[in-house]
Amino acid sequence: MLVAELAANAVLHGRVPGRDFELRMTWTPATLRVEVSDTRGERRVPEPGEAVLPEPEAETGRGLYLVQALADRWAVLDRVPVGKTVRIELDLPR
Repeated sequence: MLVAELAANAVLHGRVPGRDFELRMTWTPATLRVEVSDTRGERRVPEPGEAVLPEPEAETGRGLYLVQALADRWAVLDRVPVGKTVRIELDLPR
């Protein structure tokens, strides 16, 4: 669910015509890391701890709230040479 939400956000809000987004997943025995990058660095998302739940009647705006609630760690990073990356980490059960 979180991967789909991040990918959908990149497509809807971070897409520049002619450029795609990038999805990278890294697994270790202890952690699953998901990174979704796009080329719209000027369209920053709230930093961890700043995502707020929208009004109940709002049709959008819950994605990063879900990320904040479900990910063990997440961050917004600059992407070189252009854009941003949203990284989430999920601790895996032993």
